Amino acid sequence: MSTFDLTREYVEKLETAIEQKDEKLLKAEMEELYPADIAGILLELDGEQGHYLLTLVDIETGAEILAHIEPDTRKSFIKERFTVEEIAKYVDLLDSDDAADLLNEQSIEVREKVIAMLDDREQARFIIDLMYYPKDIAGGLMQKELVKVNSSWTVSECVEEIRRQAEDVEKVFAIYVVDDEQKLQGIVSLKQIVLARKNTRIENILDDDIVFVETTAKAEEVADLMQKYDLEAIPVVNTLGRLLGRITIDDVVDFITDKAEEDIQVMAGITGEAEEDDSVWQLAKARLPWLVVGVAGSLLAATVIKGFEAEFQKVAALAAFIPIMGSTGGNVGIQTSSLIVQSLAEKTGIVTSLWQRLFKIILVALVNGLVIGALAGAYIYVIGEPALFLVVCFSLLAVVVLASFMGTVTPLLLNRLGINPAIASGPFITTANDIIGIGTYLLIAHLLLRI
Repeated sequence: MSTFDLTREYVEKLETAIEQKDEKLLKAEMEELYPADIAGILLELDGEQGHYLLTLVDIETGAEILAHIEPDTRKSFIKERFTVEEIAKYVDLLDSDDAADLLNEQSIEVREKVIAMLDDREQARFIIDLMYYPKDIAGGLMQKELVKVNSSWTVSECVEEIRRQAEDVEKVFAIYVVDDEQKLQGIVSLKQIVLARKNTRIENILDDDIVFVETTAKAEEVADLMQKYDLEAIPVVNTLGRLLGRITIDDVVDFITDKAEEDIQVMAGITGEAEEDDSVWQLAKARLPWLVVGVAGSLLAATVIKGFEAEFQKVAALAAFIPIMGSTGGNVGIQTSSLIVQSLAEKTGIVTSLWQRLFKIILVALVNGLVIGALAGAYIYVIGEPALFLVVCFSLLAVVVLASFMGTVTPLLLNRLGINPAIASGPFITTANDIIGIGTYLLIAHLLLRI
């Protein structure tokens, strides 16, 4: 199959075919597409059209399509159009983690009915286990499907068990080895299984130097470990060390993508999840809170300026440099906070103390402040306002240092309080530093000019 580009013309073609109930054309079109592509098409159709199209593909493909639809969209799509029997058919074929996510989106009544109707009772037990965990910890990311063998078995016994278990496991990255109490002992690669003699015991060829996580580990920690050690899958154990499941790289990539999208929206001043195709009210509601904060900050800055009316009446040129103070403070604050947020997200290398960070940030700010102040001072002489030279130079230096301090401390404090530090890279830090910049400038002007 080649890559697929969804166009408005293609959607209209499908809508016409759906309206005419042209099953032959629709089936032929769907056979040429990946499940992820079909999931994208469903988002462009209304609920009834999407449901009809889904019924035309085989049940296995339908399950994969549902797994690729965003949770919020899938929740309303299933609630409006699917019977409990239909949901059960798809859940039976999903990986346990995807099935648990789908059912967690439904009402308690629907969940219980679906689980009761599942033909695969082992799948039902897996799903019940996984529904217990929040989605932002390792237990919520893991799937129960994996291949495990006992450390006392021979390679020959192991091969037979792999054949039996692999029927239910789509991707076999490694064979997990447990003891009689189901405690994780290590892993064995398929290469080792193939090369070993059939009577060799697994305990003699297993690799016990493995990376694993407990069910309560945060999703961010799991992502960091898999990235650091270049893992395709990571085993998950309980507090007693018993193997419960595994987390595969595709689930971690999904989490990282969702987290990155959330941080970008927070940094842009958008609350909640917002998509381009949301309603006008949903988009307005997502953007309005931080716009209100921005307006409140601007009004506060205006109040600060009003407090120095007498100074402006005597030196009108002071007003010309207000914009540069606000914008410089905002830009410096965003630059600094973005670096701090990035360091908090990566968590690589040796962790430096707050004082070490502040000392380095202040040194950088002093260099930047001196250069910016000198450039602004040169401009002041060119335009013929030498009386403001020291005011602007010292103000810019102070603004850069204070904004750097705010940009460092704010995300660290938010992170310590358990609040997303990305907030510090958005309108919050910009508005705060606008006020600080303008206030600092006018205060220094008042002191230096002795007005």
